[in-house]
Amino acid sequence: MDYRLLVDLEAIAVLDSMRKPIRKRLLEHFVRLRVAPDRFSDYHEQDRTNRRIEISIFAGFSIHYWIDFPDRHVKILAIKSADRQGNAG
Repeated sequence: MDYRLLVDLEAIAVLDSMRKPIRKRLLEHFVRLRVAPDRFSDYHEQDRTNRRIEISIFAGFSIHYWIDFPDRHVKILAIKSADRQGNAG
């Protein structure tokens, strides 16, 4: 059973500002995250509440998301330039 994908409004604004081809690639990656969110995490960090935030590097961006296992949600919190993060690989 796939997870339900939820995207923060700020992440949607970032997507809206992108050119269509890269936006399409990122949305396709989101679908992969929805199917197997723990498979695509490149590293993680803790948020202010000590929650584990997964970070997936894809197409020059870092996608920050939280896997809510009990509710079966993948919550995309932010999309940032991976170069800005210093974590592009």
